[in-house]
Amino acid sequence: MDLMRKQRLTDAGIDVDSALERFMNNEALLERFLAKFPADPNHGRLVAAIAAGDREAALTAAHTMKGVCGNLSMPALFELLTRQVAAFRADDWDGAVAMMPELDRMYDGLCTAIAL
Repeated sequence: MDLMRKQRLTDAGIDVDSALERFMNNEALLERFLAKFPADPNHGRLVAAIAAGDREAALTAAHTMKGVCGNLSMPALFELLTRQVAAFRADDWDGAVAMMPELDRMYDGLCTAIAL
């Protein structure tokens, strides 16, 4: 991974060094998993569940997405999803939904950085 790519990923919110440790310093493996992130259906499921008012599906999608972000060392999005999952579990639907603009911004930034 060249320094410019590493910096773009870092700027987007990926702790590249931590991710590489998790992937046994195998850059090619990390890149393959990062490339799958934009295709992961859970962000779309979360958006659709919120639009439909489906609390259980929203919780499931947010929780699953949180796990993916944790595994890929995306700490800012992981933390936001952790708070959102807690809000869903506390029956704070409005609070959880209010996190979506920031969540969408982070998600889009990560997808863009990964694609470059």
